[in-house]
Amino acid sequence: MNSEPLKFFLVAGEPSGDLHGGKLIRAMQNIHPNSTFMGHGGNAMKDAGMQILEHTDDLSIMGFVEVIKHLPRMMKIMGKTIDTITRTKPDRVILIDYPGFNLRLGKNIQHLGIPITYFILPQVWAWKEKRVETMKAVLDQALSIFPFEQDWFETRGLPTNYVGHPFAEQEHVDETSKDFYQRHDLTIEHPVLVLLPGSRQQEVDRHWPIFLKTVERLKQDNPNLQIMVGKAVNVSFTPIPNTFKIEDNARKAMVAGTAALVSSGTATLECAVEDTPMVVCYKLSGVSWWMANTMASVKYASMVNLIADEIIVPEFLQQDMTASNLVAAVLPLLDHKNNLRKKMLTGFEKVRRTLGMPGVYDRAAESILSKTKVEHD
Repeated sequence: MNSEPLKFFLVAGEPSGDLHGGKLIRAMQNIHPNSTFMGHGGNAMKDAGMQILEHTDDLSIMGFVEVIKHLPRMMKIMGKTIDTITRTKPDRVILIDYPGFNLRLGKNIQHLGIPITYFILPQVWAWKEKRVETMKAVLDQALSIFPFEQDWFETRGLPTNYVGHPFAEQEHVDETSKDFYQRHDLTIEHPVLVLLPGSRQQEVDRHWPIFLKTVERLKQDNPNLQIMVGKAVNVSFTPIPNTFKIEDNARKAMVAGTAALVSSGTATLECAVEDTPMVVCYKLSGVSWWMANTMASVKYASMVNLIADEIIVPEFLQQDMTASNLVAAVLPLLDHKNNLRKKMLTGFEKVRRTLGMPGVYDRAAESILSKTKVEHD
């Protein structure tokens, strides 16, 4: 297919955004092979053919105190990003999640007249609602992945296209359950608890000691309990008991798990998609927690509860994230006959129905390219 070359500048600042970015790039290349990509991202976007300027490993920062600490470096990166976009004049800028940086970037390049798409919209319905004014001012296109977002944004004056959620994609795991169990020396006879402490080192450092205490107490009740850790590529754990099994593909760990202990984030929705009962928890620094609490405008922390608009999974946040609370909540989920477990699985079914049909990246790519080609011509 001979077509005009199109240049795209993408920004994803976190591991989850990098995965979405990589799949989006591939979908765009399938439709318009004569496209080039550069910007900030991680290994998934690099493997899809994007020229990486700043890696997500150097961009992923969580919490107010942490952001302030890294502010001079981030301001330097912002300046270089604006210079590069000004110099290279891409046909379109695509922002993926990462709102603290991306919305500022949008404001700073608005005068260049380059159209901006936002894919994986900032969750301004949860907090910082005023950011919607910035979005209205700078965005040429808003692509939503949550069913309730389209109405929310459009009633506030931002035209939005709901393309479905990436977790609706039917991804086939390239390994049978039997092979997975054999590889990790697991037995089907005993329950498997999956630990998902987070995708950022700061999260892991706060959560890991509490996870270890929780496991220690659970094993007093159930010495045969098997532990599987879903590990993000850019984090490390210390200490790791030698009985723990480590899996780099968190999705595979979820599929194999009887139940999971999950740091609040996208992993909660992944567990629901894979039908893995879970307990959700999260801990910030004291100052970050106070600020988040002051600004938050939603009832729940986990995406599962937010989408369902009811408590389907238990949440233990900040001071409530204790080993005692987690043990009490996890125990019933390890029993397949337990009614709490059955009720949670029924709730997951309700959530999955809202996520749309597979083909999310194809729909997003088609939408971006058709708009870009019209403007390019």
